[in-house]
Amino acid sequence: LLNQTSVTDFLLLGVTDTWELNPLLFAVFLTIYLVNVAGNGAILMVVISDPRLHSPMYFFLGNLACLDICFSTVTVPKMLENLLSTNNKISFLGCITQLHFFHFLGSTEALLLAVMAFDRFVAICKPLHYPVIMNRQVCILMAITIWTIGFFHTFLHSVMTSRLNFCGSNQIHHFFCDVKPLLELACGNTELNLWLLSNVTGNTAIGLFFLTFLSYFYIITYLFLKTRSCSMLHKALSTCASHFMVVTIFYAPVLFIYIRPTSGSSLDQDRIIAIMYTVVTPALNPLIYTLRNKDVRGALNRKIRRWL
Repeated sequence: LLNQTSVTDFLLLGVTDTWELNPLLFAVFLTIYLVNVAGNGAILMVVISDPRLHSPMYFFLGNLACLDICFSTVTVPKMLENLLSTNNKISFLGCITQLHFFHFLGSTEALLLAVMAFDRFVAICKPLHYPVIMNRQVCILMAITIWTIGFFHTFLHSVMTSRLNFCGSNQIHHFFCDVKPLLELACGNTELNLWLLSNVTGNTAIGLFFLTFLSYFYIITYLFLKTRSCSMLHKALSTCASHFMVVTIFYAPVLFIYIRPTSGSSLDQDRIIAIMYTVVTPALNPLIYTLRNKDVRGALNRKIRRWL
């Protein structure tokens, strides 16, 4: 990446301007991060080790658990370090790298949630064709494709942001390097960057959300029209409920931040909402799946009994 800037590093202003709150915030965020790593790590472990979970649904759940660990690790450790330090600097290259991996993992998760919704659609609406449509090779190819698309989609933001001219303030009003706070510091023309953010990223997020929603709308319509058994209907809907909850808590803050016009947004408000999807949401996902999914709960119980 070409660095055409006089700024060699940035200063992350963090979560809050009130220093007295930093020790408390450190303890809270560290606890949530450990819950995230432990919970998603446990899901990843049982999905890999338990033969009963070697199915497309749990293969993608394992990918989601891996993504959630990586997604938080891109931002949270640096945030925790800055909460206890007075030197909140991050190098220019480190900032662009953090920005790249943050959007790469976020884009990949949005794609993965759409694929998981499609998997549930095929399983419920096309049960006889499910083993053929969602065979092992197809699932692996889907996983490789969404990780690759996520990487190259984000590469646009990384390159375009790295080529901006930063000749003034180096203080980023955020706890990690994101596109919008960096554009606030750029000296040159940022119209193309803003267009990429609002149209490419925004429309991609809206499109994936619409496809995910459409899958569930079709599933619910199909179940009410075709299923006459209340027990079957309840079982099918409960299978989808966990994933739908994850989709909701993932998209709500993301759409709120990246769809709004930059001119009408508040950086302080963006920081608060960013805490939701970088710290809280990845820790909620394993709790949602373990509390609502009896197969995952059973696999975890069997693994714990073997250790005891």
